[in-house]
Amino acid sequence: MPITASSGSAAFAKARPDLDGLIKRRFFYRQAFEIYGGVAGFYTYGPPGAAVKQNLLALWRKHFVIEENLMEVDDTNIMPHDVLFASGHVERFNDFIVKDSSDANRFWRADKLLEEVMEAKMADKACTPEQKVEYQKVHAQADAYSAEQLSQVFAQYGIKAPESGAELTPPEEFNLMFATPIGPSGMIQGYLRPETAQGIFLNFKFCLEQNNYAMPFGIAQVGKAFRNEIAPRSGLIRQREFTQAEIEYFVHPQKKAHPKFAAVGSLQLELLPSPQQLAAQPAVRMSLAEAVAAGTVANETLGFFIGRTYQFLVRAGCKAEHIRFRQHLPDEMAHYACDCWDAEIEMSLGWVECVGGIADRSAYDLTVHAKATNTPLIAEEPFEVPVKAAAALGKSFKKDAKRASLTVSDCGGSDTFEIANELLVFEATTTIMHVEKYTPNVIEPSFGIDRILTAIYEHTYSVRAKEGDAPEEPPPKKGDKKDSATDAKPGVLAFPPEVAPYKCVVLPLDMRIVRECEYAGMRDALRATLSEQGLQYKVDESGASIGKRYARSDELGIPFAITIDEDCLKQFKADAASATATLRERDSTRQVRLPLSTIAQTVAQLCSASTLTWDELDADFAGTGADPKVAYLKQMGVEEALSAAVTALAKEKPADPMKWLSARFAAL
Repeated sequence: MPITASSGSAAFAKARPDLDGLIKRRFFYRQAFEIYGGVAGFYTYGPPGAAVKQNLLALWRKHFVIEENLMEVDDTNIMPHDVLFASGHVERFNDFIVKDSSDANRFWRADKLLEEVMEAKMADKACTPEQKVEYQKVHAQADAYSAEQLSQVFAQYGIKAPESGAELTPPEEFNLMFATPIGPSGMIQGYLRPETAQGIFLNFKFCLEQNNYAMPFGIAQVGKAFRNEIAPRSGLIRQREFTQAEIEYFVHPQKKAHPKFAAVGSLQLELLPSPQQLAAQPAVRMSLAEAVAAGTVANETLGFFIGRTYQFLVRAGCKAEHIRFRQHLPDEMAHYACDCWDAEIEMSLGWVECVGGIADRSAYDLTVHAKATNTPLIAEEPFEVPVKAAAALGKSFKKDAKRASLTVSDCGGSDTFEIANELLVFEATTTIMHVEKYTPNVIEPSFGIDRILTAIYEHTYSVRAKEGDAPEEPPPKKGDKKDSATDAKPGVLAFPPEVAPYKCVVLPLDMRIVRECEYAGMRDALRATLSEQGLQYKVDESGASIGKRYARSDELGIPFAITIDEDCLKQFKADAASATATLRERDSTRQVRLPLSTIAQTVAQLCSASTLTWDELDADFAGTGADPKVAYLKQMGVEEALSAAVTALAKEKPADPMKWLSARFAAL
């Protein structure tokens, strides 16, 4: 159930049109092949959008691959038929499609159409509380219904084709994989991979070898996945080509405690267990430790990855109060799964599944691939205490030999086994088993990177009034070229510095600074130090006012701006080592003056996992920092009075500006 309507989505929906304008105007992303008219379900990321995406992936790798010591593989995008047949994708990777009986070119994904109808019924003012509960239950189970159940529900509520009102065709299965022939003869059937997980399972054996056969351990993969969606829509939410980041964490079937669970056990999360959904009740808030102890979450390893997922989403820029974890319903969960939770994020569409299936998948995937290839995909661990087992039983029952031995010897076994005649020879021969062989279970979080990006854009976007350091611009002269960026609402994308596309922007105060002969050398030296620190940055030397250029960088989500002014140039001329520049913070718009020689290092600290925060930096340099003259002007209120006077001057436009200013200050 990837999208669920919610009451908290209204604020995001209200801001969405302005956000869409900003995203398109600044080319975070646009529909692919746009100059040819575009094709639904495909998007191209522009320079800032590609940078945000890559920074998010870098943060994901830092948060999971590095901090959890995972291994990473990079498998192919095309997979042969046999692989995806064994995994079940060829037969079962389907959605139900319904068509307009009067026009076969009009079609809908059946469960999504049902969800939309239920949402419309719940939004109807005439809907009673009892009806709302009924509609919520149907909505919750929409993607778990069989074809027969969908037909019954559609008939029950009289659901017709939305556009024509005609009857709908019965639901039919539609396989979502893109088929492609392999090789010039086309005799080898292949598919674009529908998920990145299968490449991990196929390489489990080799990664286990590289891990010196130690268990438990995890493997990660980041890459493209492809699904021929019936009705792609909602921008990046449902695409036909998208980016996944998946983890498969392999564990002993009976050993699912996690050594680091205590680090996340105290996290208080919004959980929506399946009983609450079936009863149309709201989410509950509890700690992960309580959820695991109560059996709401199946085990510690699953709980650990739920906690780490929550921490990652918050660190990436999602608002904590708009994150919840929803448990799969019994008839929604895969038959082989022990437990499964989706991380859902509230945005303009409602609650959207963004981390699909933080799941305990048991041993299903390794088992089917081992059977299909006759390749043992197993792990081994020494028994804490050696186990005695009859040799013949060991050969016949393999992994069940221990339980069979206990049953035969009447030592506590309670299982039923069929014993062949040739085994009924009572001998004293026994085998001492020192090593246990087993097929590992796997815990899988699967991250939809593009959906998470959508949530980050919505959660970080806001509109604010012009700040004090940006005087009101004079009206454009006749014939001036229209600036679409500044004509739009002054939007701000408050990306966390780790995710922001550029960490800082370098701004000369005005064009007089640019024309100074020392400026180019100072700028190039600063660029070199920024590059040495590994920082993405921009330089804006356009003729626009400093206020406009601040607004442009705020739209791009750039957290810091380095402004080079006349004082900086004078100091540089006198003694390059003593030069200072202004560092502005995007969210507060506060500024501090710092040594130019160390400003790149400071920005690097602010944009990393360092403990340095802007508030600490501001406290260190405001008033007692690098420029006591600025501190004095702030303390005496002169800076504020000057700013107000300049703003008023720009509005009045008197014939004699100096006389006007003198009269204003004389009246103070």
